[in-house]
Amino acid sequence: MQRGRQEERGGLTLLQLILIVAAITGGGLYLFHTLSPAAATTAVIEEGTIGAHYSGTALIVRDEIAYDAEGVTSIEYLATEGATINRNMPICNVFSSGFSTKELTSLQDYRDQIRDYQISLIAAETTYDASLTRIESDVMSRAKEVREILAGTRGSLGNQERLLDTAITARQNYLKRKYAADQRLSRLYDDELAQQQRIDSWTKQYVAARDGIISFYTDGYELSLTSSNYDTYTPGEVRRMINGAMPDTATSAKGRTTIYRTVQSDTWHLLMLVDNSDWTPVEGETYQLQLEQNSDKVMGAVVESVVRSGGELLVRLRATGNIKTVLYMRTCRVELGDYMPTLKVPARAIYRYNEMDGVVLLTGGQQVFIPVNVVLREGSVVYVSAVTEGLLYVGQTVKLF
Repeated sequence: MQRGRQEERGGLTLLQLILIVAAITGGGLYLFHTLSPAAATTAVIEEGTIGAHYSGTALIVRDEIAYDAEGVTSIEYLATEGATINRNMPICNVFSSGFSTKELTSLQDYRDQIRDYQISLIAAETTYDASLTRIESDVMSRAKEVREILAGTRGSLGNQERLLDTAITARQNYLKRKYAADQRLSRLYDDELAQQQRIDSWTKQYVAARDGIISFYTDGYELSLTSSNYDTYTPGEVRRMINGAMPDTATSAKGRTTIYRTVQSDTWHLLMLVDNSDWTPVEGETYQLQLEQNSDKVMGAVVESVVRSGGELLVRLRATGNIKTVLYMRTCRVELGDYMPTLKVPARAIYRYNEMDGVVLLTGGQQVFIPVNVVLREGSVVYVSAVTEGLLYVGQTVKLF
């Protein structure tokens, strides 16, 4: 008994421990309720988007025309690859059979002889020619300006080159008149002209038949896969083309070579074989299109027609976007998005009144019940649309329950 009383005096009894724990717990609960923020009672309507996406492989069909020529031996390109061109703009010079680079070498040889002989005639002059001096000075000045631009001086190189060509032509014409009686020079001029005519007989210059984008790169599909006939191909034919088979009509006639193509920049098309053949696209509906190679860009694409055959789902699409995105692309992986814009609120904002779902809108110090269609419940978030269009929009405040 003596020992028991000493233990009670030296330590805490069970009752004291229980009281201490209760005090600590009560204090903790008090601090939690005092210091923790109160649960939110309102929320702001946010913009939401719901929907699905469908992947597949597609053939790109551009509004383009390919031009070919017979017996091509070489091509001199006048336009720049990928440039925007206008109707009647020179595209290229095409040299046909019979032409060789030796012909150009011969032409340059005659021109070198003319230049050297002209220099000797001028050096033999004993009378000062003010007109010739002025013309020679103009040529030298223009040549100096071209060299300065090439060295880094600011200016238009193309414009200066045209001015130099004009000055050189003026000098040539003046020397022709000045030495018109010189038989040797006249004979050299005749030889140059004959050689130029000989080259011209093997040369044809092509000019743009319409506005658009010019490209000298072709893949052989341009003649058969066009914006006017792309909707005639079946799912099986599209699958074979995606796998690399070329249509029978894709090749040029024997002996002809495709030399360039002009592409319109307004719209282009896709023949898409969808991975999920159970999907039912809506004709005339606009979907969001993403190309695998340009996954950061989204553009609109309209479903023009749908074909099911042999277990394949073929969707024919019309896309609007920068044609340069697909200028060199024939096949690619694509994704179509079927998205619908909605409004997004917390699940606690949905209030049931008169057997209707809705939200309580806080506006002007009043609470107004607005019926809504619940489009989708996703955890603590609900996607909705107002039963009466125009009553709800992003940024309004609703009450939470």
